[in-house]
Amino acid sequence: MARIDLDHIRHSYLRNPTRDADFALKEVHQSFEDGGAYALLGPSGCGKTSLLNIISGLLHPSRGSLLFDGKDVTALTPEQRNIAQVFQFPVVYDTMTVYDNLAFPLRNRGFSPADVDRRVKETLEMIDLGDRANKKARGLTADQKQKISLGRGLVRSDVNAILFDEPLTVIDPHMKWVLRSQLKALHKRFGYTMVYVTHDQTEALTFADTVVVMYEGEIVQIGTPSELFERPSHTFVGYFIGSPGMNVFPVALDGSTAKLGAQTVALPGSLKPTDARTELGVRPEYVRLGGEGLPVTIRAIEDIGRHKIVRATLEGHEFAAIVSEHGEIPAEPRVTFDPKGINIYADSWRQELVA
Repeated sequence: MARIDLDHIRHSYLRNPTRDADFALKEVHQSFEDGGAYALLGPSGCGKTSLLNIISGLLHPSRGSLLFDGKDVTALTPEQRNIAQVFQFPVVYDTMTVYDNLAFPLRNRGFSPADVDRRVKETLEMIDLGDRANKKARGLTADQKQKISLGRGLVRSDVNAILFDEPLTVIDPHMKWVLRSQLKALHKRFGYTMVYVTHDQTEALTFADTVVVMYEGEIVQIGTPSELFERPSHTFVGYFIGSPGMNVFPVALDGSTAKLGAQTVALPGSLKPTDARTELGVRPEYVRLGGEGLPVTIRAIEDIGRHKIVRATLEGHEFAAIVSEHGEIPAEPRVTFDPKGINIYADSWRQELVA
């Protein structure tokens, strides 16, 4: 496995890009540590697949360079980079058996029959397809075929990294959970360097130790699932992570208070005066609904079993609050915000408050 360094990578699909708006990837300067499990998370069109293809060598960046363990591989082909890549749709040889599908890349590289047999049998056990080793791939289900694709990446112990481009899109929800769990277990057991592209926050947060959130061609936050939830560095991260996402209110700051329309919210600290657009972000989990605080108007209540999601308006702004399964909804509802859940943003970027 290898450490991967993205050295000021930029990419445009235009022949002669001149402006920032011409670049699908604005600038990425980031390292993936040897043996790490990373997820590139973001909506369609944010640049995550372009970045993955630059790492694999399927795409050559317009600017910057790519290094594996300190060696510049920018001009090398995918084969020369020794990368295994698993795509969105299963790529298998239908006329071959499951065993031969996994053996194919090893035989092409000249492995001895004994080494091929050992590695294939180990991988069949990993992906739980040992009982289908001698069956043709043609008759397998979509999730079983995707397991073969995963297995072809795992069967080679000499790869620098294994890259996944939304590999569970065609898999049913239950099997998604099973395969994610197996990938997580395999990473812990063998320490592969893995980079996993997805637009699904559940996949990213349950698979990766470190999540890289992308938005409009740039990285807006890198962190653990807990850091992304508790301290979103950009309002997009707050909106994109969580269900429902973070509530964001336009506010005017005055020392350690924020003015929201005619209402005032006490802050856990203060911020220096700024001319930037300022907003207050608070997740629904930190909104307390009761008989004290700011008056609100309830629009709808969604009972999803474990808890209720209350949709309401505050000073004309819609927001969501999460109430426990048996929590009461007051006739004249008011809300307060838990101070530990309050984040302040200037021009969409999180600011540190001074106590």
